[in-house]
Amino acid sequence: MSGDLGAEVVVRAAARCLKKYVHLDLILVGNESELSELVERIVGDEPRLHIQHASEIVGMSEAPVEALRKKKDSSMRVAINLVKSGEADACVSAGNTGALMATAKFVLKMLPGIDRPAIIAELPSIGGSLHMLDLGANTQGSAEHMFQYAVMGSIVTSDILGIEKPKVALLNIGAEDTKGHGTIKDAATLLQNSSLNYVGFIEGSDLFSGKADVVVTDGFTGNVALKTMEGTVGLAKHYLRRAFTRNWMTKLQALLARPVLRKLAVEMDSRNYNGATLVGLNGIVIKSHGSADAYAFQHAIDTAVVEVRNQLPQQIGALLQKETA
Repeated sequence: MSGDLGAEVVVRAAARCLKKYVHLDLILVGNESELSELVERIVGDEPRLHIQHASEIVGMSEAPVEALRKKKDSSMRVAINLVKSGEADACVSAGNTGALMATAKFVLKMLPGIDRPAIIAELPSIGGSLHMLDLGANTQGSAEHMFQYAVMGSIVTSDILGIEKPKVALLNIGAEDTKGHGTIKDAATLLQNSSLNYVGFIEGSDLFSGKADVVVTDGFTGNVALKTMEGTVGLAKHYLRRAFTRNWMTKLQALLARPVLRKLAVEMDSRNYNGATLVGLNGIVIKSHGSADAYAFQHAIDTAVVEVRNQLPQQIGALLQKETA
């Protein structure tokens, strides 16, 4: 209910997904009267689409602790409760990230052996894509936390991209073993002694090179890197637009280059990578970007479907138990 573009986006995404997955049931959680009107107008009669009423909404700027304490009938809380009770297999939300993380951690609890949840998302790279975590759940972390992130990231990447042994790297200020602070070096030692496919340190300039399928870092660095990437894409689009609209000659060149530009726009479309997983929880929770449209929100639901099918929490628990035995 609290995404930037409102509930209509979610209903339209739901309609798309119900056509795509014949065995999928979806529960829309929020204001019943508003949702019923949207469903009647957009979807019509659909027995696999259900509505669960929730009387409250967590605002995008609300403090997570206040939302957790005072809004126990928020759409976010009710949706996560459905996962806890087993009535739903996953929760997908475009709402307040901090509140979603706090509520999910409080209601679902952590997997055994996992100290903190992390945010992981798929990002484009040369020849495919990569997964990066933590993207902001925890500003700091120990070497053990980074090792746990690596385990979780390896499982998610294997499930989403179908890679049997994903290449795992630690984001660092240099690729040499002597570079970096003590925590990152200790994390490297833990990964070197594990069964994960650890390939060493990776610098920010090599993130999209294809050298790694999973990139592990702390939440502060990861969030700064993510926002820098988003800003860089925006800057590139600005310069392209300016270059092709400078005069009548460049406009003619833009017309000739239109097929290439359209393909480039599709490949750079961030909506294709919407849907970050809150990993480490004893349940599946997907965070959609707050400004997601129906196409982007559908991708977040797609991610949830894959993780449910592959029983992500159970996979993480099993691998972590194996690594720490």
